[in-house]
Formats: sequence, structure tokens, C-alpha cells
Amino acid sequence: MGQFISSALSYTVDLAWGLPLVFLLIGGGLYLLICSRFLPIVGFIHSIKLITGKFHHEQDTKSEGQLTHFQALTNALSVTVGMGNIAGVALAMTQGGPGAVFWMWIAALVGMNTKFFECTLSVKYRGKDYLGQTQGGPMYVISKVLDKKYHFLGYFFALCGVVGTLSVFQVNQLASYVDFHYRIKPIFVGITCSILVGIILKGGIKRLAKVTSSLVSSMCVFYVLSCIYIIFNNINQVPHLLGVIVSYAFSGEALGGGAMGIGLIQVLKIGVKRAAFSNEAGIGTAPMAHSNAQTSEPISEGLVAMVGPFLDTIVVCTMTALVILIQFPNYGWGDVSGVLLTLKAFDLAMPGFGCHVLGVAIVLFSFTTMIGLANYNEKCWNFIFRGRWGLSRNAFVVFYCMGIVLGSVSKQDDVVNFMDIGFAFMAIPNMFITIYMARQIKDDLVIYVKKYL
Repeated sequence: MGQFISSALSYTVDLAWGLPLVFLLIGGGLYLLICSRFLPIVGFIHSIKLITGKFHHEQDTKSEGQLTHFQALTNALSVTVGMGNIAGVALAMTQGGPGAVFWMWIAALVGMNTKFFECTLSVKYRGKDYLGQTQGGPMYVISKVLDKKYHFLGYFFALCGVVGTLSVFQVNQLASYVDFHYRIKPIFVGITCSILVGIILKGGIKRLAKVTSSLVSSMCVFYVLSCIYIIFNNINQVPHLLGVIVSYAFSGEALGGGAMGIGLIQVLKIGVKRAAFSNEAGIGTAPMAHSNAQTSEPISEGLVAMVGPFLDTIVVCTMTALVILIQFPNYGWGDVSGVLLTLKAFDLAMPGFGCHVLGVAIVLFSFTTMIGLANYNEKCWNFIFRGRWGLSRNAFVVFYCMGIVLGSVSKQDDVVNFMDIGFAFMAIPNMFITIYMARQIKDDLVIYVKKYL
């Protein structure tokens, strides 16, 4: 039975992440880039001012929403800056070679613009959940701007979101690390995490935001400083390794854990897939976090959201890739994959304590991601069930925490495929509605730029 499930998941993920979806994410993203005339990039500095509070709109305090710009961004980053940066990059390199990292960069650069559009839409067309609280996301946008006959797309997104935003991968990688280093059984890790996450979830969105805003900043600084230490101790290798990443992106070769001659298209698909997992641009998850921002200007939150893929993929993922390549210059990582490959690289770079340094990052990254994903999952849950049939908040907390326990004891390949399938099918309705509404958002952007920039 287990083998059948694994085979079914593998077949489905290959089907879902075929070239049509890759073209939708990259091609659709390029269309949005052309449509916007690169104006969001011009607003990058402005977005930093919004995040730091150096600029605000007079009407923001009277607007709907529960979170500040900074809290909304950190809530989104609590999911994107997580195990995708530690384990996802390693997974991409073992599947597609060093060249997969290059396509992660491209997907992230395009994704910055995509995230601007999707998050602006999510704030512009916010709705109310069954409790009367302000919420947003692709499902609410679809229900507000499309004819009723197309509303099934919103429910389809939410249904896939309930699957794709379970934190099975995060707890699986955390459990693998703890089992490997401290010989604590994965089931105990899963139960412990489910209890802690359940306690936080009972406090609602404001407690969730408070936890993530305090932890995300510290975990990013801690992990980035650790990577910088390793990179600067081997700074002479960095130019060569960056060249390797670019050259293998076009050679179609995947050395180490991957197959020789894997093909340019396959490396491209792997890079885009892992970038989607890392920064989630185009998937539709981040709009659900940013829709909680208290702002009177939807464009401003779109500009704030744009910072996410840059920090997540261009900065943090690149550092992880360099740390791994520095320790494995011949890509001889063998059968080691995911978080254990990054762990091995840290242990080689800092013998005796590197594994513990990464261990702290793994615990912080995985736990904050579990919390952030819970926010997304609950929004999708409430959109579908609306408190009916007894499936209210308590039922959601039980469901989500059970997913954590299940993910801790499942095989890595199965949880990766499970998550990838959910993300793939979420991206389809999200990219459709984002492209459909792009010109309206572009017009709003032109007005905003003239007014504030």
C-alpha cells in the first residue's frame, strides 16, 4: 500500500509540474513584468520605507486589516524563509545539479513582480469570513471579480490550499535532523510540535503575528551570519562556484545525486519548482498573509510583498547553495539529500559545532513555517467550510496538528511530492486571476507612483 501511494504521488507530481505549469509561472510572470513596465522595481526603496515605518499613508490606521506592513511581511516570510532555504535548495541541487540554483534566481526575479500583482489584488478585493473578520487571498478575489459560474475556481484553490499548506515537509525535515543527531524518534518530534503549534493557534492571528514577527528577524540574522562566516572563510572559491551555477544551468548536467545529462528542460523545471516552494511567488499563499495588512493603499502592500522573493531566494537560498558547493566542490554528496546535505556541509565547515549551529536554524525555521502555514491553511479551511457541520476553528486546529504528526513519520519523497502537488494546483487559478486583472492593477500602480514616488 505504501509503495502504491508513493508511486501515485510521484506520477501526479510529474504530471502537475509539467511544462504547461512552468510556462504559466515564468511566461505569466514575464507578461506581468512587461505589463507593469518594471514600475514595481522602481518602488523597491519605497517598499523598504513602508516596512521600516519611515513612510505611511494617513488613512492606514482607519483601514481594515489586523497587521502592520512589517508584521504582514514577516508572517509571509515565516513561511517562505524556512526549510525551503535550508532543505529545498539542497533538494534542488541533488535533483537538478548546481544549475537548478540559477533557475531559482530567474524564477525569483520574475516572481518579485508576480508577487506584487497577486498581493495587491488580495488587498484590493478583501472579503469577510464567516466570523466577519477581514480576509483575503485568490479565493476571495475570484469570488468578487468573476461571474458566479467561475466561483468554483476559488473553492478549487482553497481545497488545494488545505492540502498544500499543511506543514508536512517542515516537520519531516526537523524530525529527520533530530533523529539523525539526537536519536529522538520522529513521532515524538511530531507530537511535541503539534502541541506547541496548537497552543499558539488558539491565540488567533494576532498572537500568530506576534510570534512570527519576533522569531523571523532573529532566525534570518542568525542563519545569514552563519552562512557569511563560512563563505568569507572560503571567499576565493565564490567566483568560480557562481560560474559553475550559471554554466550548469545551460549544460543540462546534474552531477552528484542527479543523473548525468538530465536535460536543460528538466533542470529548468526543478529550479522553478523549488523556487516556488522557497518564495511561493505565483502560488497564491503570500496574498493570504499580506491581505491582513492594515493599509488604505493596496499598491503599497504589493510593493512590500515584492521584497519577499528577493530576501528569500536571491539572498538566503544563494548563501545555502554556496555553503554546500564550498564543501562539495566536486558535487560528491552521494545519496544524502535535503536537510541532511546542508547539515553535512555545515558540519564540514565548522567541525564539532556546525551541526548544532544549523540545528538552531532548523528548529527556528521549521517551527515558524509551521505557524505561518497554519494561517494560510485556516483561511482556506474557513472559506470552504464557513463553520458548517461542526468544522469550526477547533476542528481546524485538530486537523492541522494531525497533519504535523503524520508528516513527521512519513518518507521525505512522499511529503515533498504531496506538498508540490498542492502548490501546483493552487498556482493555476491564482495565476489565471492575476493575469486577468493585471491591467487594472497596472493602472492603479501608475496613479500610486505619481502620487507617492
